[in-house]
Amino acid sequence: MITGEMKSKVDRLWTTFWNNGISNPLSVIEQISYLLFIKRLDDLELAKEKKAQRLDRPVSNPTFSAHQQRCRWSYFKNLTNSEEMLRIVRDEAFPFIKTLGANAAESAYVRHMKDAVFLIANPALLSNVVGQIDQIPMEDRDTKGDLYEYMLSKLTTAGTNGQFRTPRHIIKMIVDLMAPGAREIICDPACGTAGFLVAAAEYLRDLKDGDGKATKQRVCITFRR
Repeated sequence: MITGEMKSKVDRLWTTFWNNGISNPLSVIEQISYLLFIKRLDDLELAKEKKAQRLDRPVSNPTFSAHQQRCRWSYFKNLTNSEEMLRIVRDEAFPFIKTLGANAAESAYVRHMKDAVFLIANPALLSNVVGQIDQIPMEDRDTKGDLYEYMLSKLTTAGTNGQFRTPRHIIKMIVDLMAPGAREIICDPACGTAGFLVAAAEYLRDLKDGDGKATKQRVCITFRR
């Protein structure tokens, strides 16, 4: 459950956008989501780098190439020049996440992101927002869900924008009770953020055989409309 401290941080972040001319709640959530995604990509890359350093090996499947290092959150968040930060995020990091993926031109992700717009045009606003987001802990999956649920609660039309998420521990309990098999087809006609599908995939991934050894099942999740 989201804490009072977390709510205060989100409220301050929301007010910062509002005071700087971005008052549409949906636009605020979009801009926060883009920045959180950029931050998450860098967090995952840092974890890969630490693992590679421990094993004394090259980084496996790096997200950022040598010439894309400026797109990383850990790089631009420390810039003292807010205008330079805005230029990097707007002109390099944001276009980078819009075309993320091996087959960028054909992916569903890119098709959905093609009309995405980075609305932050004020260098001071971006510097302020980046500093605030950097203080929000996002390591735990439930924290992410709670954060978005709280932001959705700020929408006056929240009730018409979809139902809220099922708590992680409830999802896990239901999946454990259902005990899906590797050859079964799993359907969630009201998947929302796909929490049940992801939990089922994790259940199959961690499945063990009669000797207690991991079966290492390959899992494919397909979304259809």
